[in-house]
Amino acid sequence: MEKKIFWLVFILLGLIADFLLPMWWAFAATIPILFIAWWVAYRSEWF
Repeated sequence: MEKKIFWLVFILLGLIADFLLPMWWAFAATIPILFIAWWVAYRSEWF
């Protein structure tokens, strides 16, 4: 279940960043998005 939540959050935030930010900012935002997706899926204990 955590893997599905991780990838869902990662892809969703990645798409939002791609549409809202310029290309280099969206590319740079990948690392924080990765950390946020990991935290939501594995550490937040929401799932």
